[in-house]
Amino acid sequence: MKEVRTTGGGIILNQQYAAYIDHTLLKADATKEEIIQLCEEAKTYSFASVCVNPTWVKTAAELLNGSSSKVCTVIGFPLGASTSAVKAFETNDAIENGAGEIDMVINIGALRSGDDELVKNDIAAVVDSAKGKAIVKVIIETSLLTDQEKRKACELSRAAGADFVKTSTGFSTGGATVEDVKLMRGVVGPEMGVKASGGVRSFEDMEKMIEAGATRIGASSGVQIMQGLQGDSAY
Repeated sequence: MKEVRTTGGGIILNQQYAAYIDHTLLKADATKEEIIQLCEEAKTYSFASVCVNPTWVKTAAELLNGSSSKVCTVIGFPLGASTSAVKAFETNDAIENGAGEIDMVINIGALRSGDDELVKNDIAAVVDSAKGKAIVKVIIETSLLTDQEKRKACELSRAAGADFVKTSTGFSTGGATVEDVKLMRGVVGPEMGVKASGGVRSFEDMEKMIEAGATRIGASSGVQIMQGLQGDSAY
């Protein structure tokens, strides 16, 4: 039976890997038929969630009703440059339509400008809108930041009450790296989740991210990852 030892010393067996995956389809040209397929795959493998654009949240919620998979959506995506009021409105709308998880993009320009208060308040606006109704993951877009800025983004996310920090949108200049996951885990400690997203395409990629401290994986290749695991040993 396939297993991996995490940084916390625990062991994950193969049946548990699916619960790490946010099965993701965020392409602008995604069709309803593709969303239906995404949700059917999520039910088959018991993925943690499907991650879709806000326009598909209601459809996904209807398709996943009664399953263990949640609906995750993205807010201020992919640039993070919407105002806080717009992000809060998007969050409320998504939750009303059935979202149980919110992945928001920080105001990257404000972070790089040193405007920590704006960044924290921006995150807090989404956290407050989601409180008691959905968990919030904060996308910090690591490929655009220095290590110091990554640390600051994680600190501000924690201070604003977010549940997770997340590496990437998958739509910028790079995705998740083992080094960034380790850095983020080191800042937020054991209390918060860390989501590795962008470029995680194989079971081996996923193992490395979990070993580095990731507690959630964002991937459009969830089925391929699980099929690779099944090829290693019985699922």
